[in-house]
Amino acid sequence: MIPLAIGVGVVVLLLILILPLAIKIVREYQRLMVFRLGRAIGAKGPGLVLLIPFVDKGVWVDLRELYLEIPHQAAITEDNATISIDFIVFYRVVDARMSVVEVGNFAGAAQNIAATTLRSVVGDMSLDDVLAKREAMNEILRVKLDEVTERWGVKVTNVEIREIIPPPQVQDAMTRQMSAERTRRAVVTEAEGAKQAAITVAEGNKQSAILNAEGDRQAAILRAEGFALALTKIFESARGVDAKTMSLQYLEALKQIGQSASTKFVIPMEFTNLLSGITDYAEQTFGNGRAGT
Repeated sequence: MIPLAIGVGVVVLLLILILPLAIKIVREYQRLMVFRLGRAIGAKGPGLVLLIPFVDKGVWVDLRELYLEIPHQAAITEDNATISIDFIVFYRVVDARMSVVEVGNFAGAAQNIAATTLRSVVGDMSLDDVLAKREAMNEILRVKLDEVTERWGVKVTNVEIREIIPPPQVQDAMTRQMSAERTRRAVVTEAEGAKQAAITVAEGNKQSAILNAEGDRQAAILRAEGFALALTKIFESARGVDAKTMSLQYLEALKQIGQSASTKFVIPMEFTNLLSGITDYAEQTFGNGRAGT
């Protein structure tokens, strides 16, 4: 009985040791690259994968998108300015077999390739372009890195430059330029405000002048209408006045002239006609009186 119990115990122990080596659970975002006696037989998963203990060996591959931080790298621009740049490389495995078989340390290889590619890209650009065309640099780096990592079964999905540190002299010049630009904007804004204020004042003066002119015109129209109405009234009144009344008015006017200090008198010709009428009227009146007596 004792040897049997020992044998059962050994079998159970072997099962406990062997089962974890023989049964693998592969998640959806993983693949298990299986090597049988050193020969790659393919990527397995997801789900339950059975291996032959001590014969098969599995290498885990993560298919999710990962990132690799590239620390600050010194590079020289086309116009001989030394700058420091750090960036992030986003990638994902598209071929599990190639990512295991074709490259031994992808992270180290990608970091060195990224640093070399960065220096090549920056060397073809001026400092102003490096500072201003960050998006273009990201795309150029992504394309160049993807061309290299494609043979490893890895796809570079994105490259993002995080920080660009120019030389101290350039930083000082940029600070002065930024200050000058802000001063210029302030002057332009102030001038624009003064211009708008002057335009507003001119518009106000224009409207005021228009209103004043319109008021004068309306007043002149009203005065002209009043004068015309007065003339109409005078004309209507004059139409009812006979020659005798007009003659008396002329005599009254002569009386007023006679009281003045003037030595010369201007008598209109129409006045003689009026006097003849008055003379005839007087003769008729007084002549009839004498005849009656």
